[in-house]
Amino acid sequence: MTRTIPNVSFVFREDGEFVHKTTNDLFAAKRVVIFSLPGAFTPTCSAYQLPGFEEMYEQFDSLGIDAIYCISVNDAFVMNAWAKDQGIKNVQLIPDGNGSFTRLMGMEVTKLNLGFGSRSWRYAAVVDNGEIEKMFIEPGKCDDALDDPYGETTPEKVLEYLKSTVREVATV
Repeated sequence: MTRTIPNVSFVFREDGEFVHKTTNDLFAAKRVVIFSLPGAFTPTCSAYQLPGFEEMYEQFDSLGIDAIYCISVNDAFVMNAWAKDQGIKNVQLIPDGNGSFTRLMGMEVTKLNLGFGSRSWRYAAVVDNGEIEKMFIEPGKCDDALDDPYGETTPEKVLEYLKSTVREVATV
């Protein structure tokens, strides 16, 4: 099932200024991988998911992926600090501070039991020119989940899918 990603504006912090970028700015005429997670600086996100996509960036690039985006319901200051803390050079962190993108993707959950408020359920997607080509969603999506599954949205799973879609180029 293919569907279009929601049209929203993200607010970044660049060179001391607030900068607005739309989904069109980020996704038009590109094949990208996005992954979303509950929050910056959280254990699974910081130890496995973000560094995993960063470490495997070249493999994604070799399969025709133009960019990898990490989206979280955090503000631009937090996302910039997290990228710096993690030494991120290739994955672009996208602040969804108001949760607009997350909500319109149907991935918003509450984590009131942890004091997090509204956050994103963990998912990943391959997006081609703004169209969702493939979604990867962790099982058990619900409000106030007692666990935080991480298996379906690993960089390895997304790479496995991308490798399965590569077509051999005929030589003449």
